Amino acid sequence: MFNNKQGPGIRTRVLLLISLVLIIAGTTASSLLIVRSRLQQHVQKTLAADLRHSVETFQDLEAHRRSALEQEISLLASLPSLKALMTTSDVRTIADDAVDFWKTSGNDLFALADANSRILSANAQGEGNAGRLKSDLQAVIADPSRHYLLSGSRLYEYSVRPLYFGSAATGTLLGYVVSGYAVDHRLLQEVGRGAGAEAAFVTGKDIVASTLPNGKRDLLQGMVGSLRENSQEIVSLGSERYLATTKDMTNGAGAALRLVVMKSFDEADRTEREINRLVFLVSLLAIAIGSLFMLLLARMVTRPLELLATGVQAFGEGDPKYQLPSGGTQEVRYLSRVFAEMRDEIQKKNRALVESERLATIGRMASSVSHDLRHYLAAVYANAEFLASPALPASERAELFNEIRLAVNGTTDMLDSLLLFGRTGAAQRVPTSMIALVNRAVALVRTHPDADMVTVRVESKADVTAAIDTRQMERAIYNLLLNGCQSARQSSGRREVSVALNSDETTASVTITDTGLGVAEGIRENLFDPFVSLGKQKGTGLGLTLASSVAREHDGSVEVVSSRPGEAVFRLTVSRVVASGAKHNAATAPSAQLTS
Repeated sequence: MFNNKQGPGIRTRVLLLISLVLIIAGTTASSLLIVRSRLQQHVQKTLAADLRHSVETFQDLEAHRRSALEQEISLLASLPSLKALMTTSDVRTIADDAVDFWKTSGNDLFALADANSRILSANAQGEGNAGRLKSDLQAVIADPSRHYLLSGSRLYEYSVRPLYFGSAATGTLLGYVVSGYAVDHRLLQEVGRGAGAEAAFVTGKDIVASTLPNGKRDLLQGMVGSLRENSQEIVSLGSERYLATTKDMTNGAGAALRLVVMKSFDEADRTEREINRLVFLVSLLAIAIGSLFMLLLARMVTRPLELLATGVQAFGEGDPKYQLPSGGTQEVRYLSRVFAEMRDEIQKKNRALVESERLATIGRMASSVSHDLRHYLAAVYANAEFLASPALPASERAELFNEIRLAVNGTTDMLDSLLLFGRTGAAQRVPTSMIALVNRAVALVRTHPDADMVTVRVESKADVTAAIDTRQMERAIYNLLLNGCQSARQSSGRREVSVALNSDETTASVTITDTGLGVAEGIRENLFDPFVSLGKQKGTGLGLTLASSVAREHDGSVEVVSSRPGEAVFRLTVSRVVASGAKHNAATAPSAQLTS
């Protein structure tokens, strides 16, 4: 909508909308980060509390079961039948009858030992290797500080009670009874049931009991060595994250035994994703509603500004009657009123300036034209007077007639330039051969007196077709060639003017090089202004101005490529196609008839 040589820029309403979106997006992102951070902290604290609760639950459960186990084993140790069995001292009899007592106790582990702590019978639920069980039990029974037995891949918590014939103080020691329960999946489920946690017993680097499924148990197996004692850390089992805490149970086991309790982040992650999704949707809704209100507000604010900018542009393009906005905010109304006043003032100043420039231009033109016309008319008058003498020979009469003809041709050229300069802006462009046009201009300039003793040659023979006004373009090339000849005549050495024709897909260019003294320093800045000349005895100073105006009408330009003593290069460039909105005539325009 708006043109700007420095770039289109960005519209105010777009800037406001982008600012709003960025503010909402930044606020949303910050909110999500804050919510995520606070939620993670809260979740970690909650999970840590759940894990502590699970460990405390295990300790309470362990104490309760040990107390119950102590009561059960006390009852067993007081049974007369069990004491009677131990008095037999027969290993086979004791081993056979111990099965009944094991079943009666209902515990997972049951064993009998003699007074020397030698295991006579050992039975365990699901244990297939009785010999190994006896051996493992034999190794720990003598140590009263131990409460856990690891046999094969199974872990038991047990209690030992001596058997006396008579009272414990004065009776005879018959042996020992051992009873216990398995620390297995069921027990660990009770540990984690209240907090929804997973639990595992680890001895060394082996997991002896766990509530984890086999796949995650194997993953935990590979990292148990890196778990720190009595600390909390985050571990990943596959795609699921857990907060894990480890409690050392070695004191009661006599070997490295640890309880690992873990709580999954899955539920917290789902909650976090749900909150993020909710915040994101709310943000999108806020962006949509905010953008709608911002567009309405921006339209109310920026529409008058756009109308004012369009009015400025229209004034810059020559339309002083464009209606300026009367609505909008107070600042816009003030700007509109000030600009309207400024526009009126500029129009008044421009009219005065144009009138002043017109009078000055008329004065310069009159001065230049009158001088040249007097020169030509004086030649015509004087030579005509000589022709009136009947005593002149025929050769002198021909010479005088030739001088009169040159003066008339000079006057005609000057008037043609003035008329053509006045008609610029009305080009009738048709497809034309540029090389033919160049050849005609060269042929015409060679007949001009200023081309005398100057070699004019065409270096390029390649043909180029361009949509041009034939008469205007021929005159523009002719003027550039004549300017080159006038400059070359001032050279004390080689006097040459060369023409080269070049083109690409969109433009055609005519390059004219002369061997003159170059463009004078005093006129380089305003070389293409009207009535500008230096060191020429005749001419209106419109030649280069006319060439530049014609080139601009053909979407091109005339430029001084280089200028130094011995060489000056001018290049005229035009568009090969008619730009949108340019005038075009399908009929072929007649060639310029330049009188030589």
